[in-house]
Amino acid sequence: MKFDLVVIGSGPGGYVAAIRAAQLGFKTAIVERYNVLGGTCLNVGCIPSKALLDSTEHFHNAQHNFKEHGINISDLKADLKQMVERKNGVVKQTNDGVSFLMKKNKIEVIHGHGSFVDKNKIEVTNGDNKTLVEFDKAIIATGSKPVAPEMFNYDKKRVITSTEALNIDSIPKRMVIVGAGVVGLELGSVFARIGTEVEVIEFQNRILPGMDADAAKELQRSLKKVGIKFHLNHGVTEVKSTSKSVTIKFSKKGSEDVLETKADYCLIAIGRKPYTDNLGLENIGVAKDDKGRIEVDEHLETSAKGIFAIGDVIKGAMLAHKAEEEGVFVAEYMVGEKPHINYELIPGVVYTWPELAVVGKTEEQCKEMEIPYKIGKFPMKALGRSRASMDIEGMIKVIAHKDTDELLGVHMVGARAADLIMEAVALMEFRASAEDMARISHPHPTYSEAVKEAALGATGNRYIHI
Repeated sequence: MKFDLVVIGSGPGGYVAAIRAAQLGFKTAIVERYNVLGGTCLNVGCIPSKALLDSTEHFHNAQHNFKEHGINISDLKADLKQMVERKNGVVKQTNDGVSFLMKKNKIEVIHGHGSFVDKNKIEVTNGDNKTLVEFDKAIIATGSKPVAPEMFNYDKKRVITSTEALNIDSIPKRMVIVGAGVVGLELGSVFARIGTEVEVIEFQNRILPGMDADAAKELQRSLKKVGIKFHLNHGVTEVKSTSKSVTIKFSKKGSEDVLETKADYCLIAIGRKPYTDNLGLENIGVAKDDKGRIEVDEHLETSAKGIFAIGDVIKGAMLAHKAEEEGVFVAEYMVGEKPHINYELIPGVVYTWPELAVVGKTEEQCKEMEIPYKIGKFPMKALGRSRASMDIEGMIKVIAHKDTDELLGVHMVGARAADLIMEAVALMEFRASAEDMARISHPHPTYSEAVKEAALGATGNRYIHI
């Protein structure tokens, strides 16, 4: 088989790259080692976790907020098995959608593990069958996998990662999560809402290291109300499991005192690493950095001419939408177009409730880079729409240049922050000012008015809505 382009990996980066390439006239094939398309995001990441987050949020609201709304429910119970079944249905629909797009765009799907023979051939192994696939160009989009150091004794039963956590179908009594990043907080929310005692152990002195400190503190306050207990500035020293439980030992930085806790599960959520196992990169001279990421140039081309890499296997945020943009970028570059990605304006979201969403620079980065800045903040509890829906937790923070008023960063915690952040992304893409954001008419009553109010604050004006 001979193709103009072969894409290895069918996650958001890979399948989007294949579709865009096919639209631009490439005879395209996509190689996927698993039986279903969609990669980590669609199967054991973004989509299934959001399905469970939505289900458990409905339960939490029914349990804590419905009575205030005048809705009385008796004998309320959480059926985690049904939640998981619904999640699986959502995943299947999404898988089927990707398969349909492959057929619609006449993309050849080849299942099996691809490994480079040379820079114009890969061997695809599926069980005992081996297929040689020839191509002119290739895109490596094999994604990432959870980091699970040996000391954690990861057994996929009691010591688990996000992959196994998404398929627990009976409510655990206790769960310890190691890592207070996006994955740990989202899955911690899922289980805490339905009654699991959740403890989070984080080596840093705060949750969400790297995100804006004010936003992180705001979210932590909300998560504590759900019942999540945090051990910040602590490191795990030992993890041992039996068939029914797991024991975790940990201690505070600088202290010799060892704390011990027992749980049904220990969830490792300390990050992800590029997945490049057995790709045969050494056969084509593709270079990797000290973190195992594939090195690419400004066009995302590797050290092997005609071989590109996108998504989690290269540097940058491990986000599905970043991989998608890179997939389109490479496809368009290959036909001679001049695409562009503004990596400064790729938004990040934590899908807890309230949601946390960010774009641009944090206040800490502005200080470190000695950029003169000014800030506007607005609490969600001061908003009429928030009071009407009882979603009063959170705030909007707008950072603008002190001299030029250009928007530098927007950080928000609140209802529908994941959707609200796009206003900031769009404005910042066109280098708008805080005054531009403040002068745009926002519909009343909406959560988006909080964005306007925070922008007004950054311009030095008083808040005008309630």
